[in-house]
Amino acid sequence: MIVLAALLTFLLTTVFAMAGVGAAFILIPVFLAFGVALHTAMATALLLNAIAMTIASVTFIRKGLVEWRLVIPMLSLAVLASPIGVHLAQGLDRSLLLWLFVAFLMFASLMILFYRPKARREQASMAATLALGLPVGALAGFVGGLLGVGGGNIIVPALIAAGLEPKRAAASASFVVIFASLAGFLAHASVAQLNMTLLGSTAVASAAGAGLGAWLASEKIAGDQLKRIIALILIAVAIKTAWDLL
Repeated sequence: MIVLAALLTFLLTTVFAMAGVGAAFILIPVFLAFGVALHTAMATALLLNAIAMTIASVTFIRKGLVEWRLVIPMLSLAVLASPIGVHLAQGLDRSLLLWLFVAFLMFASLMILFYRPKARREQASMAATLALGLPVGALAGFVGGLLGVGGGNIIVPALIAAGLEPKRAAASASFVVIFASLAGFLAHASVAQLNMTLLGSTAVASAAGAGLGAWLASEKIAGDQLKRIIALILIAVAIKTAWDLL
């Protein structure tokens, strides 16, 4: 189980690091399938998100793809809102959380597949930047804490919807996800019993996958191709999770 979990973590992190979203939201059902408790799966996946996005962000920063004026307000609100979502999640039953997870995946995938925004101006005013960054960061942090994900799947579609170029949206989201994931992990870790063998093996796999995924995103994969791949995988995970709940 440990070897298979590490292999799946490497493959999934490679794919999702390309989009800057982290793989927490897809690793949760994987860990659940291996019999890991829900809050333990969330805590483990969130820590792996932080590790993976740290590695990916190094590459994105070197390439100059991070929009720092958006990142700072998003980061501030995401970190503050994440523990609120975690606290609310502790009072909800498992089925309701997973149905929320399904809805979250479907929304993100449909946004990525079908929404075609106007291009965003490179030099936006500070007021416009805050008007976009603050609510996106707050929503990403809250939903990330509630569902045990890093919030990148909220940030990336929102930034693309605002007209930001997909690779810049992914790079900016990846940096925010580091801190939102850490905040969520610390809150979930207080009520979860971590499997250190599972955590150690998947952490190594996550770091390796993130390095490969960020390199592919910045050097090899076209933005439109990447968006379609991510959206289709999100839909597949949503269908599988919903089927298991029926």
